[in-house]
Amino acid sequence: MAQRTVLVVEDDRVINDAVTERLRAEGYAVIQAFDGPTAVDTCAGSSVDAVVLDVMLPGFDGHEVCRRIQAQRPVPVLMLTARDDEADILVGLGVGADDYLTKPFRMREVVARVAALLRRVERAAALAAAPDRAPLTCGDLTVDPGRRLTTVAGREVHLTPTEFDVLVCLARDPGQVFTRERLLAEVWDWADASGTRTVDSHVKALRAKVGAGRVRTVHGVGYALEPGP
Repeated sequence: MAQRTVLVVEDDRVINDAVTERLRAEGYAVIQAFDGPTAVDTCAGSSVDAVVLDVMLPGFDGHEVCRRIQAQRPVPVLMLTARDDEADILVGLGVGADDYLTKPFRMREVVARVAALLRRVERAAALAAAPDRAPLTCGDLTVDPGRRLTTVAGREVHLTPTEFDVLVCLARDPGQVFTRERLLAEVWDWADASGTRTVDSHVKALRAKVGAGRVRTVHGVGYALEPGP
């Protein structure tokens, strides 16, 4: 497999160098950027496979960087935030981030999250190319894995790549309760349950787009897709 390239965007040089060194030790090619405009220009001019992106940056912040990057082409983004605040996290997910880590973090967790994001992208591409990926329906909601298209009552709904993958997982078996751990394993390819808040944040963002009543919460267990609000 060709070497994967990761863009690390962090204005704190000590943190940037530490993340870069660890990712390189794991076999990744790494490009560094220390401000928002440079990050966007780098993504436009390089074949970047994933981005590790700090929220607080000079030039413009990580949310704007993520928005501009995703407007160019879909790239998996791991966002780093100093605030463990749900509203701040939802903003990041809303502009296209796939995952987030709250500072301070362990370097091995950054590596694990980046690896999981890249595996998810590869798996999603393989599933989309499969010949038997017929559209999934639940009430007036239709999810087309092959075209990566979602409609509600005939109206197209724009989802981030991760939101779409969560919805496909739920839509495969409407009414079935999927635990957070199962969603982590199937969507994020995580082997442990350390990221259940990530699932909750993505489901909240998904509800805002397809209708709150379509994704039922089973408290203490997980989520199920229902026919309508």
